[in-house]
Amino acid sequence: MLRPCYNSSCIEAGVDEAGRGCLAGPVVAAAVILPPGYENEWLNDSKQLSKEDRNQLRTEIENIAVAFAVGQASHEEIDKINILQASFLAMHRAIEQLSTRPDHLLIDGNRFSPYPLIPHTCIVKGDAKFMNIAAASILAKTYRDEIMEILSQEYPQYKWEANAGYPTIFHRKAIQEHGFTPYHRMTFRVKV
Repeated sequence: MLRPCYNSSCIEAGVDEAGRGCLAGPVVAAAVILPPGYENEWLNDSKQLSKEDRNQLRTEIENIAVAFAVGQASHEEIDKINILQASFLAMHRAIEQLSTRPDHLLIDGNRFSPYPLIPHTCIVKGDAKFMNIAAASILAKTYRDEIMEILSQEYPQYKWEANAGYPTIFHRKAIQEHGFTPYHRMTFRVKV
């Protein structure tokens, strides 16, 4: 089972994002504060879970969390400031929406743009080590998948409901055949 948090002596929010490697759509981040003593042996990195398991865990996380919030940065913002900075922006937007202010942020990854007046710790592969980051990864992934499912209704030929905008062979071929949509990130190189 994953560790509940990094610093149990304070209110800590786990923070993660989804969609950095996509060719289309926003990058979405979530911040989650789990209740003290919370345990769930099924909670894990969202990439290790089935869609059904992610959706079930999302419901539980939203019901039991002390606080949770989701933020995003649009494909236009990604093109303007780059994907790394847009990821930080989405994380900041999630953090600022939390109904409970955390004392510490536990960030998935090796870099972060400091959030004002809240110390942070970066953990590489943190979503597979800490429950609060895993919870954030599940919310970020499920919220982003929903966005891409909605956008896929407008542009069904790209099958975003299946590939979520990631550079699958099918998605790259669809770009070659149909061109780019208004939701594609124009600063990303697409090999077809």
